[in-house]
Amino acid sequence: NKGTQDVQDLFDGNRVFANVKPESLVYYFTRVFTAKEDICLDFFSGSATTAHAVMKLNAEDGGNRKFIMVQLPEKTDEKSEAYKAGYKNICEIGKERIRRAGKMIKEENASKEGIERLDTGFRVLKLDSSNMEDVYYTPQEFELQSLFNENVKADRTNEDLLFQVMLDLGIELSAKIDSKQIAGKNVHFVDDNYLVVCFDRNVNESTITEIAKLQPIYFVMRDASAANDNVIDNFEQIFKHYSPDTNCRII
Repeated sequence: NKGTQDVQDLFDGNRVFANVKPESLVYYFTRVFTAKEDICLDFFSGSATTAHAVMKLNAEDGGNRKFIMVQLPEKTDEKSEAYKAGYKNICEIGKERIRRAGKMIKEENASKEGIERLDTGFRVLKLDSSNMEDVYYTPQEFELQSLFNENVKADRTNEDLLFQVMLDLGIELSAKIDSKQIAGKNVHFVDDNYLVVCFDRNVNESTITEIAKLQPIYFVMRDASAANDNVIDNFEQIFKHYSPDTNCRII
């Protein structure tokens, strides 16, 4: 199988995946049927052959195609070369192939003008249940005392919340994300000033004011982030003064 041999060569001779789709065939289909700005979706990603083909074609024609690879984290056999090489599931093989293929494509096209702008990066996202406790969605079904409990599940990170907010607002999960400190708190910026979020604890009026002065399109924070009730009480007034057009949300 040509595809299997290609992956074996890419992984320093280790046969980490069998019955691989030939990269040349997927490349051909991608070249014939896609435009430079298209998104290529593969619901049975396997070793991420489609991602490899998309990056190769982008390098060839200067395209900006994006790929979405979907793959269940199927475990590798403990006796397999993949497992012995440290790849405990198929997703791990796919991620490593994208890294290696991206590096190889840039090296092979090192003399090509603009190759340094070729995007070979990717994000790994896992499907999970909502970050929010049931009380957040159906407060009428809970006793009065329960309404004041934390509405975000205890095992969720600030990054988990950020991506949920991006989905809620219809922002592409591939959007640029930057982070910086404002008044001592970690603040995330998505697509520059389009979305600004802060999920740190003990956020006071100073942090809110500095963020409001930036005049983002959307600002989102956690209810539990506020240092005290005064922060929540003054929240709207601060934005009304510095950035009245900002769409503010508290989760």
